[in-house]
Amino acid sequence: MPKPHKRPSQNRARFTVEAIYDAYVRIWRREGQTAVTTRAVAEEAGFAVGTLYEYFPNKTALHSGYVRFTIDWLLARIDRDVIAASFPTWRHGVHRLVGITCGHEPDQPYFDMDMLDLVNAVAEPWHHTRVFEELAEKWSAAIHGWADIPRSPTDETIEALVIAVWGARRYALLVDPDNERISGWTEQLTRLCLLTLEPD
Repeated sequence: MPKPHKRPSQNRARFTVEAIYDAYVRIWRREGQTAVTTRAVAEEAGFAVGTLYEYFPNKTALHSGYVRFTIDWLLARIDRDVIAASFPTWRHGVHRLVGITCGHEPDQPYFDMDMLDLVNAVAEPWHHTRVFEELAEKWSAAIHGWADIPRSPTDETIEALVIAVWGARRYALLVDPDNERISGWTEQLTRLCLLTLEPD
């Protein structure tokens, strides 16, 4: 299955790819999945289609690249706002970690149910495993980095919490909740994590 070319490392290349993704999302939200073609995205972004092909050989690769972009954004946000951050208590850290993982961020990349449907078309089982492992590693780094946490949870406990929160986020796309319900669910999932991590 065609995949994106290597991830851009130079600032100019990153700017170009992010502009392509922005155009991809605008067309997707305005006209739907069928309107997303490599030519349409290139024109929307203001590039020649050849420029897009430097990064994405076809539409499938573009879909795949965008899905990975959303994951990289999530992992980077946890790095910046949880692992590298300081909190008054570990409980504040849990609130932030769950909020980010639940997708309760105003500037997060757009992602909807139709995009989720495409994931299985552009991802193989090992991709899902890799994403879960990467996310679990971030959670583990965050949780074990809080010196005031009452006890150090096992890897199994952390993985179970990641499945609960990440799985809930993905399933919520089926329900298409409004922001108020997302906020309520996020609070309940945070309580679940806090209760699990509290000492008996």
